[in-house]
Amino acid sequence: MICRQQIQKRFLANSVAVLLEGNGSGDALTGNNKNVITAARKMSDNVIGIVLNKRLSKPAGEQLGLSKVFAINGKADLRLSENACEALKHVDGKIKPDVWMAAHSAFGKNIMPRLSVMLGIPCLSDVIEIESDNQFKRPIYAGNAIASVQCDAPKKAITIRSTAFEPLTSGDKPTESEEIEAADVNSTSQSEYLKLESAEQARPELGSARVVISGGRALKTKEDFDRLIGGLADSIPGAAVGASRAAVDAGLAPNDLQVGQTGKVVAPALYIAVGISGAIQHVAGMKDAKVIVAINKDADCPIFQIADYGLVGDLFKILPELTDKLRV
Repeated sequence: MICRQQIQKRFLANSVAVLLEGNGSGDALTGNNKNVITAARKMSDNVIGIVLNKRLSKPAGEQLGLSKVFAINGKADLRLSENACEALKHVDGKIKPDVWMAAHSAFGKNIMPRLSVMLGIPCLSDVIEIESDNQFKRPIYAGNAIASVQCDAPKKAITIRSTAFEPLTSGDKPTESEEIEAADVNSTSQSEYLKLESAEQARPELGSARVVISGGRALKTKEDFDRLIGGLADSIPGAAVGASRAAVDAGLAPNDLQVGQTGKVVAPALYIAVGISGAIQHVAGMKDAKVIVAINKDADCPIFQIADYGLVGDLFKILPELTDKLRV
């Protein structure tokens, strides 16, 4: 007779390599790494961290309780996915993980599909639930349906929707870090990394904030967006600012604040949508919020169909009054 622990152990992979993501400057780890590690631990007790920037190896070892952290040391510019995947292929030959895993962020989506092709393994994207080592769930049709996927390949690459998993609450003892020499990896890219322009703000990271205030094209100007949406966010402790794609396309907000199917997926405790109509692409990025509040002058716009609370009116009058009351 097989006990329950033995059955569970049969589902475990020998090891999972998690590609750890740094912030825009590369000096710190992003918060979604803790969610990805929670997902990785559902597949293996042996979770290994991989960093493309040596400066990230120390914080990763101190914060994340991994079995080990490997930092890649090479000549090629690893900020380009072509070079990064060449280096990761070299790492794969050294540590031989059963699963490669990363967050379903711009970083993970840029690397994992390319790496899966180079290694000749299947890639499962935007996974929201891990049932066993070969059974997964992922959203399709902009989140309107959930697909159950079976992948029997012994080795696979996975990107994780980080908001679907609770973050790691505490790490184990500090993890040992080690460098993997990949000096023989030469640049094959026809591109050159110039710089990263991101929104400079003292507010929390969008993906990990408990409160998100998002503005739409109805804000009209960047100055109004910063004054009204930013002012409301600053009146609520720990609130982050988001934007619809229409607002980003209109130049009201930077691209890294975009919430939606082609932007960031968030699941805060409170989501306030201001001047956002509720297109299906935007809803796909925020519908998992615990409480949704919509402010819009059009009482018939789709956002009110999913909102827990709705306020019909002129946002240019409502937001200053709401901000003043919250600051008291």
